[in-house]
Amino acid sequence: MKQKFLICCLFALALQACFSFAYGAKEPEPQIQATVLLDQEGAPIHPFVHGMFTELLGNMFENGIWAEMLSDRKFFYPVNNSETLEPRNSRRHQLRWRPIGPESSVTMDKANPYVGKQSPVVSLASGRNGIRQGGLWLENGRGYVGRVVLKADGSAKVSVSLVWGNGPADRQTVVFDGLTKDYKKYHFNFTAGADVKDAALEIVGEGSGSFSIGAVSLMPADNVEGYRADILAILKNVGSPIYRWPGGNFLSGYEWRDGIGDPDQRPPRYDYAWNTVESNDMGTDEYLTWCRLLDSEPYLVVNTGFGDAYSAGQWVEYVNGAESTPMGRERAKNGHPAPYGVIYWGVGNEGYGEWQLGHMSPAHYVLKHNYFGEEMLKKDPNIKLIASGASVPEQSSQYRNYRKPYQTELPVPFLGDFDWTGQLLKGSLEYIDYMSEHIYPNSGAYFDDATDSWVPCQFDFMESIRLAANRVKNSAESMDKYEEMIPGVKEKHVPYWIDEWAGGRGRGFQGTIGAAVTLHEMYRYSYYVMMAGITSVGSLYTYDDNKATISSTGLLFKLLIEHLGDLPLGLTGNSPQKAMRGTPFVDIPLEPSGSPTYPLDIMATKDSKTGKVIVSVVNPTEEAQRFALKFDGGVPDPKSKVTVYALAPAQSTDANTLDNPDVITVQTRTEKLNTNVTVPAHSVILYEYSMK
Repeated sequence: MKQKFLICCLFALALQACFSFAYGAKEPEPQIQATVLLDQEGAPIHPFVHGMFTELLGNMFENGIWAEMLSDRKFFYPVNNSETLEPRNSRRHQLRWRPIGPESSVTMDKANPYVGKQSPVVSLASGRNGIRQGGLWLENGRGYVGRVVLKADGSAKVSVSLVWGNGPADRQTVVFDGLTKDYKKYHFNFTAGADVKDAALEIVGEGSGSFSIGAVSLMPADNVEGYRADILAILKNVGSPIYRWPGGNFLSGYEWRDGIGDPDQRPPRYDYAWNTVESNDMGTDEYLTWCRLLDSEPYLVVNTGFGDAYSAGQWVEYVNGAESTPMGRERAKNGHPAPYGVIYWGVGNEGYGEWQLGHMSPAHYVLKHNYFGEEMLKKDPNIKLIASGASVPEQSSQYRNYRKPYQTELPVPFLGDFDWTGQLLKGSLEYIDYMSEHIYPNSGAYFDDATDSWVPCQFDFMESIRLAANRVKNSAESMDKYEEMIPGVKEKHVPYWIDEWAGGRGRGFQGTIGAAVTLHEMYRYSYYVMMAGITSVGSLYTYDDNKATISSTGLLFKLLIEHLGDLPLGLTGNSPQKAMRGTPFVDIPLEPSGSPTYPLDIMATKDSKTGKVIVSVVNPTEEAQRFALKFDGGVPDPKSKVTVYALAPAQSTDANTLDNPDVITVQTRTEKLNTNVTVPAHSVILYEYSMK
């Protein structure tokens, strides 16, 4: 009887196992656990944290956002057949003007140029001569508009042609005659007859005497106030709330007066920071028009390198002064009578860097910042000033090139002679509302405090995505110390404007993962980080001379801008992030950045208007990950479903291209409530919960 009972029990257990196998056994509890602390709300996340950094570098404007198709349209360089440019030009896609006819038929008038230092003069003594610029991209059936500034000495008749082939029908031509001895603008428009990538614009004269060319312009007819319509549409779709301009190293040699007035008479200037030429076509009024078109806040930065305080004050007056002021009258003369009312003004760029034009000691720069602040506030006391800072970890990381002997010990001592942010907060607090910080982590070495040396290394992907996030946290830790050490800093509260940053390395979507992890860290330190500007706006799209499409990083920013909550919430977990090699306040924070949910990075936020909780999860690994999600202080509405917004490409190296623009898209779906969440490999996912 006992044996029969045991057989029945074994049979029942076997049957239960079969049913479990057939209908799905309960999954084991995930090893990673995360708990959202609904009662722990941080400082509101400012919209400006999703801002953009722009400058001349990388063709962000010329051959980029700005729709001008011609290079050197105001003839900084002579027109000849030379294979080299002097001074050299590092710009991508730099096209050249070449003579049509004998090279000797084109000379450069340096005595009475139309703009800049020289203008080409074409002699017709040997017959039909002129100039041309090749390498232009055209689309069949697309319209193009342009203008040319001409004058003549004699009876010259000038033809302007858009050429897309070798046949007589492969061009359109507009003829201008009756030219005078004074420069005059002539307008033209064309419609391309083919898809080509080596079209040309030709300006040719015939008759007697000579003719001179002051400036030339060619743009697609669908440009929007000078900007490329396709890129502008992408940026409007992303919705970034603030753009910094003019940023970057070239700022320290920038003269803002060169960028106002008639664009054809704004002089081209050599940019000694990037060894290229700034056309000044896109200046103050164009930038502020751009911000209007994008419905974005402007953030202007004045030149404290080779610039001076008086000029900075004049710029503030040009932008914000009443029409009755001297600079306000100048603005009105340029077609903008109403003041722009720009609030945010940066005072310089990376003054701490030896690479900057006008670099000086911290002690002298403190004095210079004060001169600028005083002069700018005289013109408009309502503006907010962002100082050009570098906290201890930023200054320490400047020794990334393994230079020895170091000018100071590493990490740089707080409030020592090389603590740029500390010196500014100590000596210029009256003229500082926010503190700029730049984050470009050292991706090829870490600092070993024991040996007082940089150790070259190759960070793996999981480490590389934490480099910038570590710096964000270390900068916040530094501000903690400044508040303790410098009287008045804590009471005033000086948030960071991380107006240049780059996060993560890798191909395709891997870079987007690094950006997401860095943004998560900024959300965690929302009390200290008010604004950020990713390097650069060009990361939001991919483009060529004809087309553009949104990138996965552009999709990331759009996703976070539209769906992230504005209140950061506390979060606990059972899997701490791994410690990294390095030294605190040089290249790592006191504790690792990120959430305690390794290998995932999880950030929880709340929408203060709707009460919804949004959990943002980054999975940087090549495998799907599971985690158990709990809520402390409330529960999701059991009658509701979870809305999921997913960036989850098939491969981590996938990218949107012009030929395949939808390789990566935001996928939206709803799911049933589940405490165990599965996150796809190499993904950024937002889970939106309606709370009870």
